[in-house]
Amino acid sequence: MTWPRAFREVVRSGLTVEETRLEPLLALRAAAGVAIVIGPALWLVSPAYAASAALGAYSAGGATFQRSWRPRKVVALGAGAGLAVSTFVGYLAAGRLGTFLPLLAVWAFAAGMAWAVGSTAGIVAATTVGSMLVTITLPTSVGRALEHAGIIALGGVTQAVLILLFPIRRWGAHRDALADALAAVADYARRLRHDPTAPFDPEPLMTARDAAAVTPSQARTRPPVLHGPRGIAERMRPVVAALADPDVGAPAEGPGRDRARELLDAAADVLDAAARSIRRGTPAEVRPENTDVLRVDEEHEVLEGPARQAAERLVELLGEALEIAGSCARGRTSTPPGLAGARFLVRPTMLRLVPVVVRSVRREFRRDSPVFRHAVRLAAVATLGYLIAARLPLGHGYWAPIASVMVMRPDFHRTYARAVARLAGTLAGVALATGVVRALGPDAHVSGALAVVSAGLSYTLNRTGYAYSQCFTAAYVVFLLGMGGQTWEQTVPERVVLTLLGGALAMLAYVVFPAWETPRLPGRLADWLAANGRYAAAVLRDYAEPTRERHADMRRALLESREARAAWQEAYDRARQEPVRPRGLTSREAEEAQEALKGFGRAAMLMESHVPRADGRLVPEAERFAEALESDTAKAAVAVREHRNPDWGRVEEALHAWGDAADDGVMAVRREAELQKRALEDLATAVSRTPLERDVDSAREEQRVRATLAAVGDGSGPAHRGG
Repeated sequence: MTWPRAFREVVRSGLTVEETRLEPLLALRAAAGVAIVIGPALWLVSPAYAASAALGAYSAGGATFQRSWRPRKVVALGAGAGLAVSTFVGYLAAGRLGTFLPLLAVWAFAAGMAWAVGSTAGIVAATTVGSMLVTITLPTSVGRALEHAGIIALGGVTQAVLILLFPIRRWGAHRDALADALAAVADYARRLRHDPTAPFDPEPLMTARDAAAVTPSQARTRPPVLHGPRGIAERMRPVVAALADPDVGAPAEGPGRDRARELLDAAADVLDAAARSIRRGTPAEVRPENTDVLRVDEEHEVLEGPARQAAERLVELLGEALEIAGSCARGRTSTPPGLAGARFLVRPTMLRLVPVVVRSVRREFRRDSPVFRHAVRLAAVATLGYLIAARLPLGHGYWAPIASVMVMRPDFHRTYARAVARLAGTLAGVALATGVVRALGPDAHVSGALAVVSAGLSYTLNRTGYAYSQCFTAAYVVFLLGMGGQTWEQTVPERVVLTLLGGALAMLAYVVFPAWETPRLPGRLADWLAANGRYAAAVLRDYAEPTRERHADMRRALLESREARAAWQEAYDRARQEPVRPRGLTSREAEEAQEALKGFGRAAMLMESHVPRADGRLVPEAERFAEALESDTAKAAVAVREHRNPDWGRVEEALHAWGDAADDGVMAVRREAELQKRALEDLATAVSRTPLERDVDSAREEQRVRATLAAVGDGSGPAHRGG
């Protein structure tokens, strides 16, 4: 992508209105927290204390809108504590550039490394850098600094208390995640009716699994309905795919295909009903005709062989979903069979989270890590922006580094899009606030009320786009400073100029010290290929010897494969938005390789749908094919990283040695193995290179190998098969 096109995409993305469900009650509660701390502080103490209290309450309230599966009150308390500590530490080093700038650089670097833990931690940590930059200008002694830090922490405590006293959809995010997973499988079933090889994005299932991990205290209060349905969605995905697939399931045409479409349509309706029931906490409404469709008649069923097995398994799973929906209607819930004794997914408590954070940061502490490079950029821009703004004949110089810190992200596109959005939102917000101030001429109390209203509107629009929430954030700042006695003529021009400076510094920093994803695509693709190979091999081994241990190995391999796919997808999406020439993989090669690996993973998923039980028909031939598959995909992953052609020699030999079998079940497994081999051949076609297409170093290395082989009398053949 060229730079002009990248800038057009950045502007479009930064100003796009995101279609999402607004949460006005949550916004009202967070705005009430801001009002509760501003009012008494303004009435009993001073505007300076009110400003500190507003900073803590506003930032803590904003933190609760970030994606987190922990209780919102914990997030609010953590944000308030972080803001208070950064405020106090910043004051201790204030007044001397020799002490404050190193502190600012170290704190900003640590805030950047917080992205190793997750986006919520990174965003909350960035707000603490802003707090350090703002509040060092307020106190005049250590005692006053402690008071301001305490009042900031009080803002976080106030938000946490409001969340405790007025819970709004306490498990709402978890319910939404689980409902989205069921709805995703329902949508998949409907698409399979028309396209038997339709792709499935596992992200909703991954999100639901992440939401299912709870702390021991959460596990004691989690609604029972959130226990079992995720497992149904996980197990149903390969079953509906196997039923719809014409190679291993229902025939491509005829009564069998019509029956499969009926089952898929009924499955989609039942899953949608269960999703609505879980999301809203209301009784599920399942149409009676769907129940009739889900009866597999022993005498008149038109599906045969593996297709009939898939249909019976689908009906069994949908029966569990109907049981959950019915129990929700009766005011209770039940756990599906097989899950009653299952342990919940454990999320570490705040204290036990410390070693997890340390490991995550250590893993990203390397020069080529996007998180590490983001931390370096954040530290450099924060200090440079502070120095430049201090030399300008403007007040509130801290606005420039704050603008930089708040828009910077570890990737190019989001950094630039947020910079554009922040500037546009700031211009609109200060224009709006200026018009209100000139029309009303408000005093401190009215300015405080207007600041609360602006905060509430900012919270309300938080998820509709950064530019639109930033509009009311800018107005909030203008009213807050007006509450302290500063006129709009002092604040508005400074705010616009310094925001423009901060955004420009953030954008320039990414050009000087980027972390492009484009060069990393071959490595991400190789990781995905190796993970898919381990997953497919684990499924095959379960056919050869279905044991509890092998079932667990298959599950672990599936989760690793999903994580590798998600890492590839994130890198691929970012690379498509970067103004960088392709390195290692062209856009066409990357797209074709992605489709091939999706097909490979889908073939393994089809196999998973027919995995035999302990007393089922074993397939000993699958063991040899599993060994060959895992070995060749591991070697091919290395070849992809080194820009060499992959080789599937062992896979071809194992499949040829498998031969034909009379048993329908064994033949179905072999057909699925053939689908895997075909997908691997498609991958080889996508990434294979002729000698003229390879990079110079690889070509020279091959020439040296050939020369060495020729010197010992055996140099007639190529150094690598297909290479």
